[in-house]
Amino acid sequence: MRLEYFDMIDRVVSLDRAEGRIAALATVPDASPVFEGHFPGHPLVPGVLLTETMAQASGYLLLARASFSHMPFLMGVDKARFRTFVGPGAVLEVEASLEHDGSGYAVTKAAIRSDGKLICNADLRFRTMPFPEGLGALMRERTARIGLLDGAES
Repeated sequence: MRLEYFDMIDRVVSLDRAEGRIAALATVPDASPVFEGHFPGHPLVPGVLLTETMAQASGYLLLARASFSHMPFLMGVDKARFRTFVGPGAVLEVEASLEHDGSGYAVTKAAIRSDGKLICNADLRFRTMPFPEGLGALMRERTARIGLLDGAES
């Protein structure tokens, strides 16, 4: 989880395109500039970054299902619930499942767990549209780096 660059997902563990499910791992770094202000002496991952982590896992699921024909952009977060705090060094298990995909919109349900305990969950809405110039190659490179294109599929 390289917080400075918003590249949250470390590795895709499993992908089921047909069922519309993805599982991924994200490790919170031991040190990050984010922790300097959130909170001094008591470092916690901000809820917005946990939401971003769920959105990225969902986005990778949508990219894979669309065979990289369209880019998902987060448009809404519904029913977000945060149950406990996440600190440096935590290993996060991120899961997302597809609820709706069509007419240029997609909806996922996503959750993050650590040590098997539910940390947070939300319903996420995306707008899917053709890739902006140059973004397709960047996304293929990023997804290859986290294992989405080579072996994560089931």
